[in-house]
Amino acid sequence: MGDTGFFVTLMARVAASLPEHGLYPLLICTFIAGLARGFSGFGAALILIPVGGSILGPKIISPVLLVIDTIAAAGMLPAAWRGANRREVFIMASGALIGVPLGTAALALADPLVLRWAITVAATLLLALLVSGWRYHGQPRVPLTAGIGGIAGIFSGAAQLGGPPVVAYWLSGANDAPVIRSNLMLYFAISSGLTAVTYLIGGLFVEQVFALTLVILPLYAGGLYIGSRLFGLAKASTFRIICYVLIGASAVLGMPALDTLLR
Repeated sequence: MGDTGFFVTLMARVAASLPEHGLYPLLICTFIAGLARGFSGFGAALILIPVGGSILGPKIISPVLLVIDTIAAAGMLPAAWRGANRREVFIMASGALIGVPLGTAALALADPLVLRWAITVAATLLLALLVSGWRYHGQPRVPLTAGIGGIAGIFSGAAQLGGPPVVAYWLSGANDAPVIRSNLMLYFAISSGLTAVTYLIGGLFVEQVFALTLVILPLYAGGLYIGSRLFGLAKASTFRIICYVLIGASAVLGMPALDTLLR
């Protein structure tokens, strides 16, 4: 009886945490976000945060993504550790030590509507950065690498959007695609740990976050697994274009002005 009562209570809390409107778009977006993350090593936040923020609010969807990504990507960490340029990763992560708390403070204290517009603008600008093909062509230097980590940390703390600055910077170097992907996986594991600490201090890990995790984690993990299997098999340029389109669509749909489409 005790176990049954616990299960019933848990299911009731999970049901209460689900949004009244927009659940199916949220689930679809979660799977697509996992697919992009598994294939490229980043991109989940650019797809999930704008849409999820419009349905749940940024203070819920950002911690949810942090939890599901940490759990689902844990199995990929050993390979990332072996394949990464760990010195570069640790230098980048040193900047995140400063950036992540600043971003988390913005998430905890900013007005939700203002934050959602800021996320929409940031996602659009970061997408434009990726699509433009711009790369840093100078020599990688420790202060610059740490500075990029700080900027990425701010975006990660505020909305889990730390990928594009790091990607644009690392793609300019001499590392090949597998090393860059491993760098991203390892960096985000470290960054996620830092973010988790600041989210905990900021009181952002509320009950709804963990209840929603139970619902959407399987879809995210499934997308992550399929995406990782596609890496090296699918044509990278085609998949990249698809990801760009999905990121752009998510940024548009996540605009507060279009809430009626998802609510």
